[in-house]
Amino acid sequence: MHIYDIEQAIVTHFCPRRNLIVPNVSWGFDLQHEVDLLVVTPSGNATEVEIKASISDIRADLRKRHGHESAKISRIYFAYPLELHEKAKGLIPAHAGIITVDNSRAISQCKVQRVAKIKSVARKITENERLKLGHLAAMRIWSLKRHIKRYQTKA
Repeated sequence: MHIYDIEQAIVTHFCPRRNLIVPNVSWGFDLQHEVDLLVVTPSGNATEVEIKASISDIRADLRKRHGHESAKISRIYFAYPLELHEKAKGLIPAHAGIITVDNSRAISQCKVQRVAKIKSVARKITENERLKLGHLAAMRIWSLKRHIKRYQTKA
């Protein structure tokens, strides 16, 4: 399963009509690490989703010094293909949630295998920060459209 397939399933799971969901957040939002997907609820709670495609990807992530710590993020989930679950679940930190993605059907299905613990020290995302995240998301859209146009021109 490709990382983009997992990402699309996770975005559907968290519902972009209800929540602000921004991919690859790091610069421009004062985080000490890159977040694969940042989900911000209407009430301002932020969830980090780390998307992993392999066991080695999970192990490499867990060796990083930042430990996915931020005062802006209230909880973290690791999302990976269902077939990795038996090997991966013992690697994921106890405070982190787990979401598996099953792509054996026409539409990939997400299942929350373990609910993430909410960090009591996390603060809510402000209105200005949401506006900044929306700006970052819009910039990514235009970069993606430029990339698609280049790809179409080469084909």
